Amino acid sequence: MKKIWFLTWLLVSTCIFSISWAETPEEKGFAIAVAADKRDTGFVTQTADLVMTLRNRQGQESTRYIRTRTLEVEGDGDKALSIFDRPADIKHTAVLTFSHGLEPDDQWLYLPALKRVKRINSRNKSGPFVGSEFAFEDLGSQEVEKYSYKYLRDESCGEWQCFVVERFPEYEYSGYTRQLAWIDQAEYRIVKVEFYDRKNSLLKTLTYSGYQEYIDYFWRPDEMFMENHQTGKTTTLKWANYKFKTKLKERDFNSNALPRLR
Repeated sequence: MKKIWFLTWLLVSTCIFSISWAETPEEKGFAIAVAADKRDTGFVTQTADLVMTLRNRQGQESTRYIRTRTLEVEGDGDKALSIFDRPADIKHTAVLTFSHGLEPDDQWLYLPALKRVKRINSRNKSGPFVGSEFAFEDLGSQEVEKYSYKYLRDESCGEWQCFVVERFPEYEYSGYTRQLAWIDQAEYRIVKVEFYDRKNSLLKTLTYSGYQEYIDYFWRPDEMFMENHQTGKTTTLKWANYKFKTKLKERDFNSNALPRLR
């Protein structure tokens, strides 16, 4: 464990050195993205419980209860599985995502009412995830090569000092022209992301709060709040019971097994 921690620290230190020597805004933006990615490397597996609350413009709410599982994949994007437990009308619904770099993410949706697994077409990944303000393309791990980057400025963000980085999707069929990300300079935690639609108008803002540190290294938020500025709708994600380095295996992330998940 000490050896792994030291190697991770060495990688992050190297990335921080690269940031200080980056010459152009594009080089610095890329170096910040690499440092943030390295800072979150090595968790191996993760499980967590999630409460998703959808709220419309009139203030009406609906809530979903979800179990999540994540498998870190060396040399590729992570694999993630979400299983819905409540309410009854969507119980056992499951979403499986294999994230990649520039290649389209692989995604499958199991709908118990139809008793079939549906593969999500990459052209449709800008659509809403189970009626929320998160799109299917928001679900995958944010691989560095998915975007090009430009450092804009340093800026205070609450109690922290942040880098503000503009990033542009390099993968096909994104619903966004660009995003602005606020990343804290101490631990490389994402504090806020603004999403701009295909007309380059502000579409959504995602804010992260209640960060806690796990196993002396990995930071995770207790809450994520997505606000759609064009519809007035919001989605809140409240996370609990994070566990790392569990006994999850590759076989636990199989699209053919989605109908049997309980």
